[in-house]
Amino acid sequence: MKKLFLAGACTLALCFGVQAQTKDLGTVTITSDRPTSLPSQIPTTMEGLKAEQIAQSINATDSEDALKYLPSLLIRKRYIGDYNHAVLASRASGTNNSARSVVYADGILLSNFLGNGASYAPRWGMVTPEEIDRVDVLYGPFSAAYPGNSVGAIVDYQTKMPTAYEAHGKIGYSSAPFDLWGTHQKNSAKQASVSVGNKNGDWSWWLNANRSQSLGQPLVFVAKTPTACAGACAGTAVNGVVLTKDIFGNNQAVLGTTTQYNTTQDHIKAKLAYDITPTLRAAYTVGYWQNKSQGRPESYVTSSATGAAIYSGNVNSGGNNYTLAATDFSMTNESLAHMMHGFSLKSNTKETFDYEVALSQFRYQQDDNRAPSSYANGVGGGAGTLTDQAGTGWSALALKGTYRPDGMKGKHIYDFGYQQDAYKLSILKNATTAWDASAAGAFTSDVGGGTRLQSLWGQDAWRVAKDWKAVLGLRGETWTAANGHTISTTLNTPYGTRTEQALSPKAALSFQAKPDVVLKASLGRAVRFPTAQELYGSTTTANSQFVNNPNLAPEKSVTSEWSLEKDLGNALLRTTFFMENTRDSLYSQSTLQGSTIVTTVGNVGLIRTQGFEISYVGNDVGIRGLDVSSSLTMADSRIRENAGYVVTPGDTIGKVQPRVPKTRATSLLAYRWNEKLTTSLGARYSGTQYTRLDNADVNGYAYTGASPFFVVDTRLRYQLDKETSFAFGIDNLNNYTYWNFHAYPQRTYHAELRVDWK
Repeated sequence: MKKLFLAGACTLALCFGVQAQTKDLGTVTITSDRPTSLPSQIPTTMEGLKAEQIAQSINATDSEDALKYLPSLLIRKRYIGDYNHAVLASRASGTNNSARSVVYADGILLSNFLGNGASYAPRWGMVTPEEIDRVDVLYGPFSAAYPGNSVGAIVDYQTKMPTAYEAHGKIGYSSAPFDLWGTHQKNSAKQASVSVGNKNGDWSWWLNANRSQSLGQPLVFVAKTPTACAGACAGTAVNGVVLTKDIFGNNQAVLGTTTQYNTTQDHIKAKLAYDITPTLRAAYTVGYWQNKSQGRPESYVTSSATGAAIYSGNVNSGGNNYTLAATDFSMTNESLAHMMHGFSLKSNTKETFDYEVALSQFRYQQDDNRAPSSYANGVGGGAGTLTDQAGTGWSALALKGTYRPDGMKGKHIYDFGYQQDAYKLSILKNATTAWDASAAGAFTSDVGGGTRLQSLWGQDAWRVAKDWKAVLGLRGETWTAANGHTISTTLNTPYGTRTEQALSPKAALSFQAKPDVVLKASLGRAVRFPTAQELYGSTTTANSQFVNNPNLAPEKSVTSEWSLEKDLGNALLRTTFFMENTRDSLYSQSTLQGSTIVTTVGNVGLIRTQGFEISYVGNDVGIRGLDVSSSLTMADSRIRENAGYVVTPGDTIGKVQPRVPKTRATSLLAYRWNEKLTTSLGARYSGTQYTRLDNADVNGYAYTGASPFFVVDTRLRYQLDKETSFAFGIDNLNNYTYWNFHAYPQRTYHAELRVDWK
């Protein structure tokens, strides 16, 4: 069987110094120093890349950046260190459906299934780019080993575990000028990271520490509808009002910004492993992440008479009246400290039987959000609120086994296991006399609850014949929601316990049609149960409101894909057709009502998605040293049934699923000039998309809109000597202004100096 430099498991053709990977009956076996933990026996689409690829060709300031050129994926990262909105989207899932993909690091769950939506992004900060040994992505819910949240994609980070002494250090600086409407700023970020590890006999260990300080661009804007003066204009005459268009194409005035984050983040991780025998390893991981951030506003409007900035009251400009409420310009101070633990005991005999026991826990030790009740209080240190989520978190237990009656080359390989995942959401809100300093005062509200998912699963990788392989699997799940409550000064609403059960069958088949051609087909059902936030998490802040729904039904998806992979010698070409039908889709939609973002959640009857994906990966393409990775995804995702509506009955039927564009494309070209110098040029494209279920938002280039985009990135990396390297890169080289509810970064410059001792 022909060996490929890249055989479907690496999507970027930059695996310098990595052993070849062997393709066998449409599955991928990675023979490099550390294999993926994803189920590579399943003949379905898998993509991935190694640490060398990230360092050589990608401007990676956060761990999620490693994914940005992989087919069909989009991460809604708004600025460096975006800790609460960097949601992962996939083929048939938009950036408002964070619970439809799963992210792990060394088997520890990073996905935040406490909720679904922008505020429940994976905890990317628990992995730094310098830690990553490899990252792999399995597309679709085709493995019985994963819950229904895997319907979009499963991301698995494997972080470094040394086999000998090694140490690393990196410092980086990014400059991100931002010029939009009344904002003209030069924002920046600074990062520093150190790592050290060793293997001493049967013990191995790894330590990593990272600090990041970032000032991002404004994310929320104070937008008003112009109201023509009736006779004499009321209030203060002002300058600085910016006239533009809203998402519907109507006239809109922007009077300032709010929620521009200045963040400082620290990450510390320690890993310890002990080889009990040559084939049995015990490992423990502890990670700590903290964030201190301030969100601050800026008013565009100034008094025509005095030039002073105005933050509240009645104002007029250009024959129009505007009213600035006392809460339009909000402030926040956040102080977060999150801790994770993971323990595993894993055998790796690759003989008759192997097993794994894994336990992990993620906890919010501190999660305080302070906000004043008005802009005047914010400036003067007056009254406000404290929102405390301490105690929120999740835990996981996984017991896995693999039985090979005839060893690795046998006719059957059986995988099976038991899992239990538990989630607890706690949001306590109190008044404060001094919003930025005082202790919690009078009670305001308490909302929260928990969910638990218990699962039994099994699957059989079956070598049907010489050129045929099948995988059959079944997952049974019992889901329980309990202790839900909404308590405030005026109400006390408890929610009853709910229990649901589901079965999710899986099937995959591969056929080695020719020595250089593999055909694959996969089919899987996935049940995604509601999160605690969707069921119970009713919250209100100065500029946002979330409306929960305790009666949500779980969403049920049936996903299929058919692939043809062609080995071109120095490249791999893959074409995949996919289809997904999702009933009772769990959907959150945000609308701007005045200056308040109101989010509601409900079930959408049926969303049907069909499309195709083309991926090309090659090294030394045309000329020696040129590596190419490109992908194109076309998807038609539409609402086919929906008893609910946005404005009038039936107004969502036939409409495009929000935030799932018809076209996505990525391309990355890297050229190895010599042993020291590598340059790369990347491009990312996304077509027209919508934010509303009724697709009434015809103008994506607006605040709260979702626009098409085409951005170009570049990077240069030079190896100064054996240990030291320097890199310079530019993201969004063409300085494209684009939106996904919030404005994305504009042209951003990166520079880094790295030292590696081994």
